[in-house]
Amino acid sequence: MSPPRPLLLSILVLSTLPALALAQAPAKALNAISAQDLSAHIKVLASDAFEGRAPGTAGEAQTVAYLQQEFQKLGLKPGNPDGSWVQAVPMRGQKPTPAFSYTIGGRKTTLNFADDFVAHSTSQPTTVAVNNSEIVFVGYGVQAPEYGWDDYKGVDVRGKTILMLINDPAIPDPSNPEQLDPNMFKGKAMTYYGRWTYKYEIAAKLGAAAAIIIHETKPAAYPWDVVRSGGNSEQFSLLREGDDPDAPAVPGWIQLDKAKAMMAAAGYDFDTLKKQALTKEFRPVSLKGTADFKIDNIARTVNSNNVVAKIEGSDPKLKNEYVIYSAHWDHLGVDEKTGKIYYGALDNASGVSALLELAKAYKALPKAPKRSILFIATTAEERGLLGAKYYAAHPLYPLKSTVANINIDGINAWGKTRQIENVTSGHSSIDGLLEKYARAQGRVMEKDSRPELGSFYRADHLELARAGVPVLYTKARSGYLNKPDNYATDVVNNYFTHDYHQVTDSFRTDWDFSGGVQDIQLLFQVGLDIAQGDTPTWNAGSEFKAAGERRLK
Repeated sequence: MSPPRPLLLSILVLSTLPALALAQAPAKALNAISAQDLSAHIKVLASDAFEGRAPGTAGEAQTVAYLQQEFQKLGLKPGNPDGSWVQAVPMRGQKPTPAFSYTIGGRKTTLNFADDFVAHSTSQPTTVAVNNSEIVFVGYGVQAPEYGWDDYKGVDVRGKTILMLINDPAIPDPSNPEQLDPNMFKGKAMTYYGRWTYKYEIAAKLGAAAAIIIHETKPAAYPWDVVRSGGNSEQFSLLREGDDPDAPAVPGWIQLDKAKAMMAAAGYDFDTLKKQALTKEFRPVSLKGTADFKIDNIARTVNSNNVVAKIEGSDPKLKNEYVIYSAHWDHLGVDEKTGKIYYGALDNASGVSALLELAKAYKALPKAPKRSILFIATTAEERGLLGAKYYAAHPLYPLKSTVANINIDGINAWGKTRQIENVTSGHSSIDGLLEKYARAQGRVMEKDSRPELGSFYRADHLELARAGVPVLYTKARSGYLNKPDNYATDVVNNYFTHDYHQVTDSFRTDWDFSGGVQDIQLLFQVGLDIAQGDTPTWNAGSEFKAAGERRLK
């Protein structure tokens, strides 16, 4: 028998309330993401009091305390299963004073740190010396069997100083020499072979004593001042017994004109050698001279921290699976010579501020998502993705149960865009979710507009991808609404030329975070779908698919 009509209406109203609440919940959660609050967090984290947020400093203590306080105010739980808000990341800090000279044709040339070169050492001794080490130019320093490429050709570089070019081999397209060959090293896009981390890794593997990368501003997309500022600061490596397996005794960089002079002293022309290095037939070239390095380190053990906060999932089974949002909290600290602060406002106070806004949005839901959400503000990203690397090797929750990582490194501060760039495009099924919610915003998903920067390999998500966890990393640096066509290029180039890793990356009152809010909302929607049960998978052509299969085993 049907109930009386008034009772039936009451039942219908009551039964629809949860559905209506759920339908309205995303809007309420999305509206919780605020440009004003985002800006306020950045202003605090990039203030004088935080001293540039270098690991192992008072700036780290301030940063960790602030993030813990803000996550706690939002109602999140400590993210470490031991009940704390941090994951300890033990590191070795070393402040180098390097010396570098070379002798060619009986003439000794001494270079000036850090105007001409930068170098350091992550080896254990306080003083590291490399003496009478033969200098060998190894082109791009790449061994890539899938491309039939080997710059070393079996030449023994043990104990030698290898000099190498920046980035991937830039192979012209045979059908259009003005473009790069898409079948070689992904054409315009940078592969991992182009990253300095790879070049040091292969140098260590082959036993080189020193590996020096020749800096060129155009392919690097940043000036020598960025290299100088990094070289002047304290260097870090994960604490370990023995030497660093990922770097030779002396890794470093040399300014282009000084490299040209070195080659000229040996009777070689830089441009000619560089052209030869663009062929598979290239063989290492001895510069008929020797290099001498001495690195005096002031070393210390640094007990740094990843900050971790959690929203526990609501599903009895799925709450044991995790979606990770990550952003690095660290920057370069204070220049010891000038006392100037490297504020790191966009890089990456903006990213960790975005984590706080995302946490606020998730807490605005009427019910926690089915899977748990883990927010990780990592340490020492600027020193080689060390915090993320440590988490991938020592996960607080099993990687097998970690279904995705959404990483944020820099927030759009220049207004709304008609598109979102997917730096991780083509690698996983997360692409479909990003495209879906970008379309709901009236936007389109595009591939990386600056693939030559190698952004995929320059941020924390790389370490999770290497561990087999599907990842998402986006940028909004093109297609600005109501702006001239050259606006996107101008603001991005201006940032990389003048502000990236400089003291001028400071808080600005004229920033427009409407686009940043747009992007954070988009990442919220994608993460929420995953947290509610969508399980990302690696695409067949991704270089990380095999790691993903190992992770699930």
